[in-house]
Amino acid sequence: MTEILVRAEGLQKVFGKDMVAVDDVSFTVARGQSLAVVGESGSGKTTVARMLLGLETPTGGTISVCGRVRRGRAGSAERRRRAREIQIVFQDPYSSLDPLQHIGDVIETGLALHFPLTATERRTRALELLEAVGLTERHAVMLPRQLSGGQRQRVAIARAIAVEPKVLVLDEAVAALDVSIQAQILNLLADIRERTGISYVFISHDLAVVNQISDTAIVMAAGRVIERGPTAELLRAPQEDYTKALLAAVPRPGWKPRRRTPSPSGSPAGTP
Repeated sequence: MTEILVRAEGLQKVFGKDMVAVDDVSFTVARGQSLAVVGESGSGKTTVARMLLGLETPTGGTISVCGRVRRGRAGSAERRRRAREIQIVFQDPYSSLDPLQHIGDVIETGLALHFPLTATERRTRALELLEAVGLTERHAVMLPRQLSGGQRQRVAIARAIAVEPKVLVLDEAVAALDVSIQAQILNLLADIRERTGISYVFISHDLAVVNQISDTAIVMAAGRVIERGPTAELLRAPQEDYTKALLAAVPRPGWKPRRRTPSPSGSPAGTP
C-alpha cells in the first residue's frame, strides 16, 4: 500500500468569535504525490498550509504528518523533528531570507542544525544543494538583494530540501515570478520530486500552474472543499461553477486582453 505522509481530517480554523477561515477540510498526501490546493484569495488555502506547518493551531480536526498527530505548539527538539518531516517555501523568498546573510551561509545554517557535519562537509553540501537548484558557487557569496526573484526562490527551495524533508509545502511559490521563470521553477520542482520522491502540497490560485505540478487537486471556496479529484480530470471536466470560473480565467494561446469601451461619462465601461 502507498504510504500516507499527510492526513488532514475535518480541519477547522475560526479566527475571533465567528470568522470561519477553514471549515471541515480533509485530504491525504501519499509519498511522492503532489496535491494542489486551489482557490482564490480568501478561500482558506493558505490557512490550511499554515496549519500543516504548525504556524496556526486548528480550532477543530486533526493533522498527522509521517504517521504522527500534530498537537499544539512544540518545544525546540520537536520543532527540529518536524522540520525533517515537512518544510515550506513562501511566495516571497526575500522576506524569509536574512538580508545580511550570504547565500551559502543560509544553506549551511539549516545543515548545522540538523546534521553532524564538519565545517568543510557543510560547505561542500551547501554548494551541492545550490547546484541542484541551478545556482553556482559564485551565488554562495552573494547577498539576497544581489539575486533576481527567480534566483531567490531557488535559494528558498535549496534551503527547504537541505534538511531532507518528506513533504514540501509550496505556498504560491511561483505566483510573483514572470511566466518564463515560473516554468523554470516548476521544471526544477518536477526534477527534485522525480529524483528524491518528495511529496508536495502546492497552494495556488492558478489552474495553469496546478496542471503542470500536481497529480490530484482540491478546490476551496469560502473555507470549504467544493471539488476534488485527479488534476487532469478535474481540469478537463469540472463539475462546480466555481471551478469552471477559475478555469475560464486561465489565458489561452492567442488570448488578448479586451479593450474597454469608454462610457459616455469618459470612464471605462463597467466602472462605478
